[in-house]
Amino acid sequence: MQVAMKKIFYLLAVSILSAACSKIYDVCIYGGSSAAVTAAYSAAQMGKKVIVVSPDERVGGLTTSGLGWTDIGNKQAVFGVSKQFYRKLGERYGRLESWVFEPSVALEVMESYLDHPNITVVKGYMLENVRKEGTRIVSITASAKDGKSITVSAPYFIDGTYEGDLMAKSGITYHVGREDNSIYGETWNGVQLLDRHQFPDGIDPYVEKGNPGSGLLWGISDAAVSLNGTGDGLSQAYNYRICLTDSLENMLPITKPENYDPSHYELLIRLMEAQPDKTELTDYFIWSPMPCRKTDVNNKGGFSTDMIGANHNYPEGTYEERQAIIQAHKDYTIGLLYFVGHDERVPAPIREEMLRWGFPKDEYVETGHWSPQLYIRECRRMVGEYVATQKDCEQKTHVEDWVGMAAYTMDSHNCQRVVVVKDGVPMVKNEGNVEVKVGGPFPISYRSLTPQREECTNLLVPIALSASHIAYGSIRMEPVFMVLGQACGIAVSLADDMVQGVDAAQVRGIMQTDPYMDGSVADVIIDDGDPAIEHSEAWVQTKGRRGYGPTYYEISGDCTGEYLKYNLPSTLEGVWDIYCFQQLKDRTNPVMNYQISVGDLVTEKVFDRSQLTLVGQVSGEWFHLGSYDFKDGLEGSVKLWAEDCGLPLRADAVLLVKK
Repeated sequence: MQVAMKKIFYLLAVSILSAACSKIYDVCIYGGSSAAVTAAYSAAQMGKKVIVVSPDERVGGLTTSGLGWTDIGNKQAVFGVSKQFYRKLGERYGRLESWVFEPSVALEVMESYLDHPNITVVKGYMLENVRKEGTRIVSITASAKDGKSITVSAPYFIDGTYEGDLMAKSGITYHVGREDNSIYGETWNGVQLLDRHQFPDGIDPYVEKGNPGSGLLWGISDAAVSLNGTGDGLSQAYNYRICLTDSLENMLPITKPENYDPSHYELLIRLMEAQPDKTELTDYFIWSPMPCRKTDVNNKGGFSTDMIGANHNYPEGTYEERQAIIQAHKDYTIGLLYFVGHDERVPAPIREEMLRWGFPKDEYVETGHWSPQLYIRECRRMVGEYVATQKDCEQKTHVEDWVGMAAYTMDSHNCQRVVVVKDGVPMVKNEGNVEVKVGGPFPISYRSLTPQREECTNLLVPIALSASHIAYGSIRMEPVFMVLGQACGIAVSLADDMVQGVDAAQVRGIMQTDPYMDGSVADVIIDDGDPAIEHSEAWVQTKGRRGYGPTYYEISGDCTGEYLKYNLPSTLEGVWDIYCFQQLKDRTNPVMNYQISVGDLVTEKVFDRSQLTLVGQVSGEWFHLGSYDFKDGLEGSVKLWAEDCGLPLRADAVLLVKK
């Protein structure tokens, strides 16, 4: 009976695949990332027949596989379907937007975008071959582990992988590792031996302390360190974003993994010995709280979840070689968690805290409660029609053909663990970590998504896009990838010859007027600097990182009679929710008064800082000022003031969302 049923399921699977391959598609997307999902949905909503060929069984990439403490940078950079995704999560958690979420909830939302009559999804198929004619991809062939294969033809293709596999197999120029600073006139590229996520001075690198003949401890490279700014082929470290829980009802214990080797963590013991005052679990991990008593655990300090130096062969590795690297990272990470909880050399408070946590029973059920997605922070990067560089991050360039924005710090994790000699003493150091602020949200050129036209004219690349190592460190955030995925889905729907000929302004226009690709009314945002804002003379426009966008208005001292008013568009119809952006990270005036006028109706709202709580990597939250009916073209405004300005008073964006 079992044999018969297996045969039936096999024949059914073959039948489904055969049917999928026999269809005519307008767009083929290779990859199952969050960018692949938004690209597929956007193209499908524009009437295109789309097939997603995913090497992964789980769609959504890092967004559905543990990175729930979202790396945002600035909310202004998140728009379109990407913002809608976080709004849908907000509905699940009782907020306007949720930037903190469980992997399983994110997966449900992500899969809902693929549940579309114009989208076919094929999972578990790895790219094998790309057939080109001239500058156009004609078809791709992908194979499953059981030997089955599919060949898909389409006029346009999108590479939705972190690795840039479709791009690479299409003969497109790309770069792996760090460029020399001299190539693009940068200062933060190449080798960077700095002090963040670093070992303190004096930690001995040898198996036997003081004895070079005993060899280096595990994980330390014997390579000589080049001068800062020197290019090489090294990529920043990978890790897992770890979902754990302290709920006993939902917990599975962390047990000793196969291939466990406590010697891999000797450096952690030496680090702990060097800093005896650090006796908290959070001294060695970023332990971000998630809903339902779960976590998003990330790397912190000199020795943590980053498996530094273990990923260098991954970008150009075969699937088998990559799988070995993935398994090594899994063994290392679970081994680290077990080590911290059980090795008696670890300070007791840290061990005791670690043992409170385990794997959630309700997450990653299909993969043994462990994330199936390694955090590929950086892999291949296309050298396309436009290369985004440090100058873009610093807003020293002018990009008119933008279709997305980035706002995160130029962030590179360490690339290697080495021996340096200081005052004649050899010691271990990490190399490659860079964390440099950008000049506010900056535009991403459409040309960074397109190959050079002489190489390929029907492929777009939203993740392994054209950027230098250090610029990619800012761009490489999941919300940004989703925005760029949407741009690619729209662009291939507009293209009538080559992707390089698509009008970026038209792509951007669709994303602004129909951001969710469903015909719904776009949000209205009135931000500082908008001509719709009136204010008394004492208000000063200030640049800072805490606002919505790069600037906000501020007043301090005597604020008697001082006001700022947002005049709402006269074109509003129907019922709208009105919100104001409240900065919460800095010490600012705790109480603000709002007067909302709609026609003859005047409503007063008082904001008290205690009414909002920061959740996630955000500097502020949207405060709901109420719902208002703009029937018959009523005019409206939002006026802000304070009775007492003992602390600075800040006025930032006002948001209107159509009911």
